[in-house]
Amino acid sequence: QLQLVESGGGLVQPGGSLRLSCTAPGFPLDHFAIGWFRQAPGAEREGVSCIGPSDASRYYADSVKGRFTISRDDANNTVYLHMNSLKPEDTAIYYCAADPFIVLVTNCEAEYDVWGQGTQVTVSS
Repeated sequence: QLQLVESGGGLVQPGGSLRLSCTAPGFPLDHFAIGWFRQAPGAEREGVSCIGPSDASRYYADSVKGRFTISRDDANNTVYLHMNSLKPEDTAIYYCAADPFIVLVTNCEAEYDVWGQGTQVTVSS
C-alpha cells in the first residue's frame, strides 16, 4: 500500500530557504502525479505546486510562483519542493499527495488519492 512520507520542514527566518521531500518507501512514484499542499491554522487547504508523471507538467500557485520550485528525482523516488525567499505567510503544515490517474497537471484542483502526514514549516524571526 502506498504511503507518503514528508520531511524537511522546520523553523526558518524570513528570506530563508527550505527543501521539502516526499517519498514512498518501497513504492515507485514515477507514474504518479504529485502535489504539495499546505494548510495554515484557520485557513483552507491550498494547492501550492503540482507535478505530473515524468516531469511532463508543473503548476505553481500565484502565491509561490518565482520562489518555489517543484522537482522529481525518480531514481531516488523522491519529489522535492524547494522553497526560497520564505515569508511568514508561508507558515503552514505542508502535505504531499499522489494520484496515479492524473496525466497532465494544469492546476492542483484534482482529487489526489493518497496523502502524507504533513511537515510543519514555520517562517519567523
